[in-house]
Amino acid sequence: MHGYLSLSDELLVFESQFWNGEFSFVGGIDEAGRGCLAGPVVAAAVVFTDHARIPEGLNDSKQLTENRREELREILLSEPGVQWGIGEVSAEEIDRTDILRATWKAMALAAAQIIPPAQFLLVDGNPVHGLPLPSQNLVKGDARSATIAAASILAKTHRDHLMIRAAEEYPSYGFEIHKGYGTAQHLAALKQHGVTPLHRKTFAPVHDLLFPPEFTQQDLF
Repeated sequence: MHGYLSLSDELLVFESQFWNGEFSFVGGIDEAGRGCLAGPVVAAAVVFTDHARIPEGLNDSKQLTENRREELREILLSEPGVQWGIGEVSAEEIDRTDILRATWKAMALAAAQIIPPAQFLLVDGNPVHGLPLPSQNLVKGDARSATIAAASILAKTHRDHLMIRAAEEYPSYGFEIHKGYGTAQHLAALKQHGVTPLHRKTFAPVHDLLFPPEFTQQDLF
């Protein structure tokens, strides 16, 4: 069993402003994997259709342990009053466009899956272009808004699961541990085993392995 947030909870301050106005259903959006060297960028969108059944314990996914994130994921997915969507953009498309546009696309894909019931979107971080609904951005929104926090948890756990599966295909890289981020273990594996199709070839550590910078005269001294 788990509890539910009071409608006066500080995590619902922004949602309540819209609920008491013209929008009954407010969605939250967040992304995961923007700074990784490998794998897709993933976005999640969440809308609570039952305002009385918003689970307790929601927070920025980075502030939660892996076990707690997984617990909250299962709670969110089992609640009938939680509508959600996931958007993914591959490493190949990130290289073809850029990470900002890829992130915006992933968010738009996720948001499209919760229309209806969502009528308005709260987005973590900076303003996002191309969303299918009116929106407001919230800096550090994943710690200030329950809907964004829920989206943060679903985006992070969904992406983690993708990278754990990637580790089965590429067992030498440790994807199940670092999830594609540029850790020392990951960089060492890249140097030893080379670049996989999952790697973002326009990101500096990967790009520099593929196209080593030329020596300058200073390098000789």
